[in-house]
Amino acid sequence: MKKIILASKSLDRKELFRRMGIPIETFTTNVDEGIYKKRIKKPIKLAKELAKAKALYTKKKQLKKDGDAIIIAADTIIECEGEIIGKAYNENEAFEILNKLSGRTHNLITGIAITEINNSKLIIDSDTTIVEFLELSQKDIWSYIKTNEWIGRAGAYSIMDKASLFINKIIGSSSNVIGLSMNKVYNILKNEFGFNLFQII
Repeated sequence: MKKIILASKSLDRKELFRRMGIPIETFTTNVDEGIYKKRIKKPIKLAKELAKAKALYTKKKQLKKDGDAIIIAADTIIECEGEIIGKAYNENEAFEILNKLSGRTHNLITGIAITEINNSKLIIDSDTTIVEFLELSQKDIWSYIKTNEWIGRAGAYSIMDKASLFINKIIGSSSNVIGLSMNKVYNILKNEFGFNLFQII
């Protein structure tokens, strides 16, 4: 069985595979996202380019270690009324983001890049899920922030935990809101690389 390397430090993405019983290894990439964010202003293109950069970085670093491994890389960003929103780096930034998303609809966009270490093929795709928040009081936002669930997460929330209390509606892939559109991953692996995830579940 081929090894699957998830080029991400996201605990939520890792949990998606764990729940399905799909064994993976994780690899933390060292990609300077700021460089991409300065020159790419279209959210879908930005998410794709960041995922691509992470996949290629991982491939380069793992080339001599895993000759027959599949690499899955992803990057998630939020777009709300034309503004690109990434991760918060402190509690005040988390508050600003959640206050902005309160009572509004936003697009959660995940770029996906999949390749094999011994294969030049690189498939890049993306998925967009529409998420609507309930109206949140400032007190509720601060209560959520104190859970620390916002740390390291685009949009400063995680649907897998207490944020599910204030998510009113989801249109599109629910796994995408967690961090990775698993239906897209399944299709790309099966149709482009001849690798069926059902065969290892």
